[in-house]
Amino acid sequence: MAKIGYARVSSTGQSLEIQLSKLTAYGCTEPDGEIFQEKKSGTNTDNRLELQACLRHVRKGDTLVITKLDRLARSTLHLTQIAEDLRVKGVELVVLDQNIDTSTPTGKLLFNMLGSIAEFENDIRRERQSDGVAKARDNGVKFGAKAKLSDKQLSEMKQKRADGVLIKDIMSEYGLSKASVYRLLAE
Repeated sequence: MAKIGYARVSSTGQSLEIQLSKLTAYGCTEPDGEIFQEKKSGTNTDNRLELQACLRHVRKGDTLVITKLDRLARSTLHLTQIAEDLRVKGVELVVLDQNIDTSTPTGKLLFNMLGSIAEFENDIRRERQSDGVAKARDNGVKFGAKAKLSDKQLSEMKQKRADGVLIKDIMSEYGLSKASVYRLLAE
């Protein structure tokens, strides 16, 4: 009957401190509890090794405790898969900031509703971002790295290679990596 915490932030520049403080205050500490933590994006769950370890670790009668639903999953599908896996194992889920406890009928309802809303918000944000990128492109904004060489330099480089200049010498002269030289020659 342990309280097992899971804390996650998306990038190394963010701090886990607030989540860890809340999980510790809730009782997710030794000797009975434990807190799994990581700094990984929530979009790819395959690389979230601590989440996978946490889900393997929880046992019947345990409670998995998180601070917010979006710390656990980014889609309703993944969230419901995790919830079902926990239910089958006999593990309850508590979400501190949204006051959700899946051991109650109201908590289960709230869990599913908030999961759907979180996914909806994520989809809307992604759609707005995509619209913004399209508008910027229409206005002539170019994305990606700037060209390493001018058209003139590229022509010169191709001519030098055709004249037998070694790749390593071209790399040195233009300050390019081997991969960049080959890519530019292939264009």
